[in-house]
Amino acid sequence: MAIIDTEAALHEAHRDNHTHRDVNGGWLRPAVFGAMDGLVSNLALITGVTGGAVSHQTIVITGLAGLAAGAFSMAAGEYTSVASQRELVEAELDVERRELRRYPEDEEEELAALYETRGVEPELAREVARQLSRDPEQALEIHAREELGVDPGDLPSPLVAAVSSFGSFALGALLPVLPFLLGATALWPALVLALVGLFGCGAVVAKVTARTWWFSGLRQLALGGAAAGVTYALGSLFGTAVS
Repeated sequence: MAIIDTEAALHEAHRDNHTHRDVNGGWLRPAVFGAMDGLVSNLALITGVTGGAVSHQTIVITGLAGLAAGAFSMAAGEYTSVASQRELVEAELDVERRELRRYPEDEEEELAALYETRGVEPELAREVARQLSRDPEQALEIHAREELGVDPGDLPSPLVAAVSSFGSFALGALLPVLPFLLGATALWPALVLALVGLFGCGAVVAKVTARTWWFSGLRQLALGGAAAGVTYALGSLFGTAVS
């Protein structure tokens, strides 16, 4: 009896703790991409104009303009991209809905055949398909998952993607320009703050992926540092050529 009780308790604990992270990309992907893009692009922009030996006011205006332009561009791009993807999925769902309404027997046989290919005995597969096909909406959901690989009730929101992208890009892009807003006249405070932010973003991303925090952090640090170094060199080159 004690063994049975222990197994029941373990099963209950597994059921309560068996949760998965959001992998549909509704907010996580645009938020992560926006923060990284904001940090790298504005850091590269600011180091580029700083390399050109421009005034402090020009650096601040350039940084703020890059923040605003990039945030709106990212939000608009994410909204359009996710909305287009959602519209495509909804169009395919309409096709499947019509097929279920016009040819219910064929769709039921198709579902039964699918279960058979996954190892279910033919008679049981037909019975399962028959029972699941009683409710048209449930049948649509199952066919969508099996044939399209999507959940009709959990489609990504264009608005959520746009807002996540806008906010995260603005936050990331603010870091390189923040020291100049606070009165800094040298590049190194902005560079240090941005590189720390890149490492931190990479480390945070590792919390929702299989990578270690230090690997993810160092990867983002290297990419951002390389972009900043290249643009600073180009800014110095162009600044010298123009002057």
